[in-house]
Amino acid sequence: MGANQDGESVPSVLVVDDEEDLLSLLEYNLEQAGFEALLARDGVEGLDKARAHAPDLIILDIMMPKMDGIEVCRRLRKDAHLRTIPIMMLTARSEEEDQVQGLDVGADIYLSKPVSVSVILSQTKALLRSARRYEVPPDQLSVHNLRIDRDRYLVYQSQNGDGEKEMRLPRKEFELLYFLASHPGKVFSRQEILDSVWGQDVYVVDRAVDVRVRKIREKIGSEYIETVKGVGYRFKE
Repeated sequence: MGANQDGESVPSVLVVDDEEDLLSLLEYNLEQAGFEALLARDGVEGLDKARAHAPDLIILDIMMPKMDGIEVCRRLRKDAHLRTIPIMMLTARSEEEDQVQGLDVGADIYLSKPVSVSVILSQTKALLRSARRYEVPPDQLSVHNLRIDRDRYLVYQSQNGDGEKEMRLPRKEFELLYFLASHPGKVFSRQEILDSVWGQDVYVVDRAVDVRVRKIREKIGSEYIETVKGVGYRFKE
């Protein structure tokens, strides 16, 4: 994330291309659309800037000096800190085998030049929406006096200066607690909880959510998960 002139957070887009005219054009239009634009003029500089800034999205040319876009993409996908960044390949090479190679190394979308700025901006917004939708929650959450460890399926509760109480919840209770705690303050209907925790392909009655919430409250206390009458549940903000 970058910041605009008012100090508000805005998505950052790294453009890696050796065409100065295109860099200037995309920089102007990205900033007009509310993004922070980062620029790099070859593959090595692009990789360095990606590591330094961890942008929200990368627009990557293939034919560049020092390191081509295919190799840049391959290295990004091997980097534990950068592998989930959406990558748009924007290149004059339109042969099918080039497109296949670009997608095979990890590009999310491949656009052939010439392409209009409006299409690039539209695809940028679509990729960022998808990235947010499938964003992986952190392995550990710390909220209120709870520490929730997803890797070990353990919940730790601070005991007013007397250390932590360790609790191992049954799997569905843990996943339900983790889901709600990942979105504090947001109200979820019982059906939304069922779809997210049990899955859309599994038939479970709404009552199952109420039963799990009651059991969670019995173990960690009733002050964390709030009932919103007529709607569902939310984790206290």
